[in-house]
Amino acid sequence: MTVAVLGIDWQTLADAIGLGGIYALMAVGIGLVFGVLRLVNFAYGQLVMAGAYALAFASEHGWPVGVGIVLCFAVVLALSLVMDRIVFRPLRSYSPAVMLVATFAVAFLLQSVALLWFGPLGKISASLATLNQPVMISGVDIRKISIVATALAAASLLALVLLLGRTRVGLHMRAAAMDFRTAELLGVRAGRVIGAAVLVSGVLAAIVAVMLTVQTPLVTPDFALRDTILVLAGVVLGGMNRLVPATLGGFAIGFASGLLGGALPTNQSQYLPSFLFAAVIFVLLIRPGGLFTREGQRAVERV
Repeated sequence: MTVAVLGIDWQTLADAIGLGGIYALMAVGIGLVFGVLRLVNFAYGQLVMAGAYALAFASEHGWPVGVGIVLCFAVVLALSLVMDRIVFRPLRSYSPAVMLVATFAVAFLLQSVALLWFGPLGKISASLATLNQPVMISGVDIRKISIVATALAAASLLALVLLLGRTRVGLHMRAAAMDFRTAELLGVRAGRVIGAAVLVSGVLAAIVAVMLTVQTPLVTPDFALRDTILVLAGVVLGGMNRLVPATLGGFAIGFASGLLGGALPTNQSQYLPSFLFAAVIFVLLIRPGGLFTREGQRAVERV
């Protein structure tokens, strides 16, 4: 069975939704850090890479799947806290440009460390290969990872919205996002807010690492780098100043990437990034504030 438009089959459509779900998870983590810290973290992909290498390490040594996932979360969370403590916290009082350059430096440093430590050929993470197998739904083969990724993206976004809207920590995050200095004067604990944002972002990065290694078992030093760039474009496309629009933008860029990747002939797949970024530029020319933001929405509303 095929979809009439462009001859795309249902398998491609399901895979595109699954990739959109993974990108939406990345967009939630990137959007949260930007909302609280005003930080566009280009090193986010390297957190995902570190988690993927942890999974590959566990798989290489024959450890149980559960142990590998725990190791993945431990590595990503520890690295997130170390990055914040050593690099981002000392630079927090400086301009956004300084912070941005610092994230570039951290990203390429971690990539170089992975290259020296694991080599250019990478490692194989095969412990979660069963999630890449299809299940039959209404006569259509849909990979399990597509279902899991979409469900996790929706659940994570819902949990984060509830966290921001129904808890004290969430209220402090929203206050800090609007005006950090004023929030501190009113009693908001800056360290607690930033620590919570970093931890939540790290948890989401670890989940993305698990999902991406299912789809791409070969983990290399540039693992998730291309995905991070696309997600950052999607976050801007959706609306960087609000969490839900940013997440929808991440989903949209992932869905479009999966859909075009399945529709384009193999010998033309190298043109996929060109099509995506051209579409992003076109949309931003029409809607500079983001595709999923309301007209006139205040720029200070960031989470």
